[in-house]
Amino acid sequence: MGQIDKNHPAPAWIESLRRKYPIEPQIDQLLVRKLIRRAGPGYHSVGLDTLVNGVTSLLSNRIGAGFHLDNPRWLSGGASKLQMAFDLDWDDPQAGRIRSPMVLRIEPAESIVATSRLREFQLIRAMEGKVPVPRVYWCDEEGEHLPYPGLIYGFSEGVTKPSNTTSGVSGTGIRLSREIRERLAPQFVGHLAAIHSVDYRSADLSAFTAPEPGTQCAQWSVAWWERVWEEDGDEEIPLLRVAAAWLRRHLPVLKDPVLVHSDYRLGNFLFTEHDLRISAVLDWELGRIGDRHQDIAWTTSRTFGGIDDDGEFLVCGMLPEAAFYDAYEDAAGHEINRRTVRWYQVYNNFSLAILLIGSGYRVAINGKTHQDVLVAWLSGLASVVLDQMREQIEEGL
Repeated sequence: MGQIDKNHPAPAWIESLRRKYPIEPQIDQLLVRKLIRRAGPGYHSVGLDTLVNGVTSLLSNRIGAGFHLDNPRWLSGGASKLQMAFDLDWDDPQAGRIRSPMVLRIEPAESIVATSRLREFQLIRAMEGKVPVPRVYWCDEEGEHLPYPGLIYGFSEGVTKPSNTTSGVSGTGIRLSREIRERLAPQFVGHLAAIHSVDYRSADLSAFTAPEPGTQCAQWSVAWWERVWEEDGDEEIPLLRVAAAWLRRHLPVLKDPVLVHSDYRLGNFLFTEHDLRISAVLDWELGRIGDRHQDIAWTTSRTFGGIDDDGEFLVCGMLPEAAFYDAYEDAAGHEINRRTVRWYQVYNNFSLAILLIGSGYRVAINGKTHQDVLVAWLSGLASVVLDQMREQIEEGL
């Protein structure tokens, strides 16, 4: 068999991956879309005027006339999506004539991870009134009006880190004062428990499929990222094969699926500095119906934590790990299974390594993203992630 050209994938190869790695149907569609579009043009810079015209077209289609958009400006942050803030003067069905600050969130030609704006839209809407989230308004899932698929949501006040501190990439390395930690930690844990308590069956989540009770959730999880590695990776890393085998050998059983954020951590929520209140949980693009332990394992990762003045590890820089577990169990009314957390710790690093080495490298080298320099730099962190995964597997043995 000849070498596969992953930058110009053949339909037969795409279909072979679909058969080999059965996954959640909507994720399958996203990965197929990614490969079909891969041979197309790379990311081209879009100006604010282009985005304003796209938003105007979208709103004309959805709400008709009688609105005015102004003050467009770029929003920074994130390693995968473009964001533009703007003000909208319009007739809000809930509030009447109002001037609303809005945010447009769109994809580049190919993201570091293939996600759906419709899934993100539906998930945020399902959370309205349950946890603090921006209000979502409109979604252009296929980029019919915008240069790329996107959604529009309300602007939320707040910061991701204290204004007098610095941080690393994507919210890592943030140091919080004791006062801020003590005020934010209970909210942080409580909101995570609230996310997991939302009844997904009563929400409009047509872009999601719930896994069957048993091991299907875990099987889908491993197959998802094994498939992404086949699609995006350009080298052989034996440790990834070992990890996939270990994960499949120890698949956890899931009885009661819940809504999972999948990237719940410091840096992915806003808080207001004057009263230290979490004002919005952000970055829902990887959300799914799955196992609460995936969130718990991600949130307690050493990658997103910090060390206090006494050298103790703090979950997301806020509270000790044992205290986090106790607080979550009290808030959620569910006991945490430490063995399942360990499985998801390995799984999370497995997926993160593939994202960094495979997808990140490919979108950067192919010029598919506006963040090519940052994404390429992030690829260098993969060795740290792989080493953490190796240690976790050895401890699990």
